Amino acid sequence: MPRGSNKISSTVGLPPGTLIYTGKKRIEKVKISLLDYDEKHFKEQEIDTLEEYVPFKNKPTVTWINIDGIHDVNVVEGIGTCFDLHPRVLEDILTSDQRPKVEDFENYLFLVLKMLQYDEKEQEVIGEQVSLILGPSYVLSFQERKGDVFNIIRDRIRKGMDHIRKMPSDYLAYVLIDAIVDNYFSILEKIGALETEVISNPTPETLQHIYSLKRDMIFLRKSVWPLREVINFLERGEIKLIKKPTQLFLRDVYEHTIQVMDTIESFRDMISGMLDIYLSSVSNKMNETMKVLTIIATIFIPLTFIAGIYGMNFHYMPELGWHPGYFTISFIMLTMGLTMIAYFRKKKWF
Repeated sequence: MPRGSNKISSTVGLPPGTLIYTGKKRIEKVKISLLDYDEKHFKEQEIDTLEEYVPFKNKPTVTWINIDGIHDVNVVEGIGTCFDLHPRVLEDILTSDQRPKVEDFENYLFLVLKMLQYDEKEQEVIGEQVSLILGPSYVLSFQERKGDVFNIIRDRIRKGMDHIRKMPSDYLAYVLIDAIVDNYFSILEKIGALETEVISNPTPETLQHIYSLKRDMIFLRKSVWPLREVINFLERGEIKLIKKPTQLFLRDVYEHTIQVMDTIESFRDMISGMLDIYLSSVSNKMNETMKVLTIIATIFIPLTFIAGIYGMNFHYMPELGWHPGYFTISFIMLTMGLTMIAYFRKKKWF
């Protein structure tokens, strides 16, 4: 979800529950993938028709249905009908600029998070909304586009690594949330690398990076700050769909969100000082340049004075007719220049 691309105004005045996608316009086909598993069995497939959802709604196994692309309103509406989702939930899924939040509907839990990535080419943080539906035996994840941070989780499920296939659906929801939060750290590491560039090699492009980083920090804070409340609500033990063992894991996620927020606040302070550092660095480079030019000018001032005197072309200047005059004056000028250079070197002015 590129920042500023949402068309929230398109929903103004419409009745509650009206399903309109407000994100960036897309034409690619929606991809729906399904992973169904328990400790002994595993099944993975892509879904093409709405009827294929139905058998997995109340199965004793854990079912994870991931939807890449929410621009097709009919697909989202069909899934909502199959899993008895409230129209307001479907509206929030399609409104891709939601604040991170959690809502308990007794039979299922609705969560909104921000999945962030760092664009190396544009050197900015981009994000998309991820909506999770946690049911008794299933998890639905709605994403705006293909590509996410969940591949490692898919591999863990396929290979039966650790104990993920022994745990219920609330544990799957936890690992998805944890993957999103852990990815924040890698983004912050990439952002933190700019400070060295600002100090060591400031350029006009660096100034643009600083202003871009200030926007990124605002975007990150807006995405992460409400997440603390979401995780805190999940791990307090007031939701029947979240079992006690999973609550313990969610406490760890809550601590991670605190760390992310602390890092963001530190970066905000650092970036606020980056502009001063940049201006100071540029000023120091300018001062070094001016110092060299001043030294050169200082050396040539007396030489220019002497050359100016003997360039006045008066007929009655006694030295003009002196045979060794040119060589003598040249020697004096050279001696003066070298003496001044030696003096400046002694003073460590350059």
